[in-house]
Amino acid sequence: MKVKVTNMENKAAGEIDLAESVFGAPVRADIMHRAVRWQLAKRQAGTHKTKTVGEISGSTRKPWKQKGSGRARTASLRSPQFRGGAVIFGPTPRSHAHKLPKKVRSMALRSALSSKQAEGKLRVLDSASLKDGKTSDLVDRLAKLDLPASVLLIDGPEIDQNLARAARNIVGFDVLPQQGANVYDILRRDTLVLTKSAIEHLEARLS
Repeated sequence: MKVKVTNMENKAAGEIDLAESVFGAPVRADIMHRAVRWQLAKRQAGTHKTKTVGEISGSTRKPWKQKGSGRARTASLRSPQFRGGAVIFGPTPRSHAHKLPKKVRSMALRSALSSKQAEGKLRVLDSASLKDGKTSDLVDRLAKLDLPASVLLIDGPEIDQNLARAARNIVGFDVLPQQGANVYDILRRDTLVLTKSAIEHLEARLS
């Protein structure tokens, strides 16, 4: 499929032929959902922790005698039925990460790219670079490109350092190298902007 290419000044810079297998794949919401859950699960710290009976500070004295008081028998005030006591089967530090097959991850990324193309929210630039790392310069360029407030820009293997520095202070504008392209970041932004270098590498990676 043919897509128009522009430069940072929003002037025509020819056309590019996108691979149908990467940018015209079926949009599978279920597969993308699995990939997003997989990504977010890996980010969880997993540091949640509750104390067991042996970890709570307090007296080890038996509160009352075993029989004759008319109350239920108990061995410690640190038991879970008492205020400030232990938690039974509470959370412990662990990893929330789970496995997802490579084929499913690739399918999800193709589906995310194809969804942006199908919605008309995919833009292609011949290159992405700035002479100075000034945020104001990048804001002016984005205004010329008529981009919304929520944008993800994916460049080639290396990002222009001036562009990366200028993008730090813009809310809703993310910049990633092509090897960092992922389903979550593509879906969380309204518009996806790819450079020609990014398209070449993504097609080689996903075809």
